Amino acid sequence: MKIEGSIALVTGANRGLGKALVSALVEAGAAKVYAAARDERKLSADSSRVVPLALDTTKPEQIAAAVRKANDVTLLINNAGALTSYDVLATSQADFDADFRTNVHGTLAVIKAFLPVLERAPGGATIVNVLSLTSLASFPALGGYSASKAAAYSVTQALRPQLKAKHIDLLAVLPGPIDTRPLEQEPQGIRARFRELLTREGRGGQESSGTDEFWPPRRFHK
Repeated sequence: MKIEGSIALVTGANRGLGKALVSALVEAGAAKVYAAARDERKLSADSSRVVPLALDTTKPEQIAAAVRKANDVTLLINNAGALTSYDVLATSQADFDADFRTNVHGTLAVIKAFLPVLERAPGGATIVNVLSLTSLASFPALGGYSASKAAAYSVTQALRPQLKAKHIDLLAVLPGPIDTRPLEQEPQGIRARFRELLTREGRGGQESSGTDEFWPPRRFHK
């Protein structure tokens, strides 16, 4: 993936990781960065190379408008995400659907819409799907969210060979917890639980019960 000279688009760019990605792309020499978010007024353009773009990835008409405006993209970073469903047994159907609507269907819709643009990119193009470590091993306290990210990872794997044939690389990024506002807003002390699980050292060779049986994941399959 070549960043210098690229024309990038970052979804969910108004805060947290998305905002940091926009700054990092500018610093790395991207020629232009479309910073996309639901509310364009919340986007900050700290560089003349940053172009604010209104984009709700769950709305087809906004995706189509974004494609028309950003018709020169060579690097697409799908960072927009939702975290509304937690315990699988307790979460509502509406909250469960909301995570899948953004994390799975929205990501796929953006890829499909921008495909003709990316196919025209000289020298090939790149798509980066920002997923989660929970794509590989569910965190039960975030069970609904974990399921949506696992589905998004499966879709990513399914798309990769098809896009490769079109000279488009597709990468998956699987970060652990990032200390941003969505994490601060999670209920049930999940933020503290994450910190406890991810900073714990040594277990004396013994496994504990409950959540610790599943998290942190001990083995990943390529």
